[in-house]
Amino acid sequence: TTAIVDLGYRGVDAEIAPIELIHRGKSKRLTDKQRRWLKRRQAVEPVIGHVKQDHGMQRCWLKGSEGDALHAVLCAAGYNLRWLLRAIARKGLKAIFAPVLWLAVLAAWLVSALGQARDHAVMASN
Repeated sequence: TTAIVDLGYRGVDAEIAPIELIHRGKSKRLTDKQRRWLKRRQAVEPVIGHVKQDHGMQRCWLKGSEGDALHAVLCAAGYNLRWLLRAIARKGLKAIFAPVLWLAVLAAWLVSALGQARDHAVMASN
């Protein structure tokens, strides 16, 4: 019923009438609760951009709506794992979590290798 959007949605209120749009262009008419929602969206937006750029969310290779949902969850899990590993490294707990770090490096290498193999296969088929 409510969508919190960016300024690209200015002027489309009539086109999607049952849905209420909230964006910063309407700042004088927003309630306090709506302002909090808008601030929360603006706090999450950089994380979404980071996940798209660095964690493989540019394109979904999985089929159907289940694949879309699974891909989003897996990208978020990758983001959280990388955040956790950086926190562990910052705290100096490398010796305790060395096997976990080694497995994470191995998994990243495998994902990279599989992605390169897929790219080569796609290019060869074209």
